[in-house]
Amino acid sequence: MTPDSKPKLPQHIAVVMDGNNRWAKSRGLPVKSGHRHGAEVAREIVNSCLSRDIKYLTLFAFSSENWLRPRQEVRALMALFLTVLKRKEISQLHKKNVRLQFIGNRSSFSQKLQQNMREVEELTGDNTGMTVIVAADYGGRWDIANAVKSIVDKVACGELSADTIGVDLLDQHISSSDYPDPDLCIRTGGEHRISNFLLWQFAYTELYFTDCYWPDFGDTQFQLALDDFAKRQRRYGSHDNQEYTSD
Repeated sequence: MTPDSKPKLPQHIAVVMDGNNRWAKSRGLPVKSGHRHGAEVAREIVNSCLSRDIKYLTLFAFSSENWLRPRQEVRALMALFLTVLKRKEISQLHKKNVRLQFIGNRSSFSQKLQQNMREVEELTGDNTGMTVIVAADYGGRWDIANAVKSIVDKVACGELSADTIGVDLLDQHISSSDYPDPDLCIRTGGEHRISNFLLWQFAYTELYFTDCYWPDFGDTQFQLALDDFAKRQRRYGSHDNQEYTSD
């Protein structure tokens, strides 16, 4: 990289926002306090992406396995979602030309929460500055199985031929098919796994793990992840001296 050149930035970043509970417990605070501070950090990271012209950000807000958590914690998370999704909370992002979309099995949520999701998507649907994708009741295995089921249904009714089934067709039926695959996945909280998040989409995603708990993950920590990404050589299965093409 020459002195005048800019460091390469990912076009799409996915984040596993881990460590809210441990952050709260380490401070003697209730679990809901960790989730509340985590929501504030999520807003900060959206602004960090906006300032760097990063076009896509996917936040793992609630996994399909999170329903197994204590009932009181799940209720607190649902209440937090409702608070964040109120128009008053969303209006600032809307003014900044941010589009919000949701992926996951939203049918498990309350009717009120589903309605709020639809209202947010409709309000911000025409925005073009940046897209924030919120994965809620999402699981990578669910996503792939759902895509396969959709394809099988189309084959059964004659809309598709079984001979057309392949990687490209499955890719078109994945829940995030409207967006490019993530270039970088950041996981906070010290765990080194992806926990059933975007399994299909992470085929060539760079992974960055940090011990920092999510409520402590601000713009400085975010820049460290971007600096690490800028040093990496993405080969997509080729050799170091081969130039990657999409053909």
